[in-house]
Amino acid sequence: MNFGSNASLDLASLREQQERDAMIANAVAAVEAQGAAECTCCGEPIPEERRAAAPFARRCIGCQTFLEQEKFHR
Repeated sequence: MNFGSNASLDLASLREQQERDAMIANAVAAVEAQGAAECTCCGEPIPEERRAAAPFARRCIGCQTFLEQEKFHR
């Protein structure tokens, strides 16, 4: 039996999986950094100015303000 060969294959597979995981994480981060074109609450378009000022924004100003006020008043 040659255990060294199996260990090398396992290590290579692990490295490949780590590279795939890193690529997926980078792709997700890139998408999240772009923010959303439409508000996740009301579905209305998020104005370009808001997306430029807050690229991570997922909600329009109205919905974000409402959610923040709701949290503050609880």
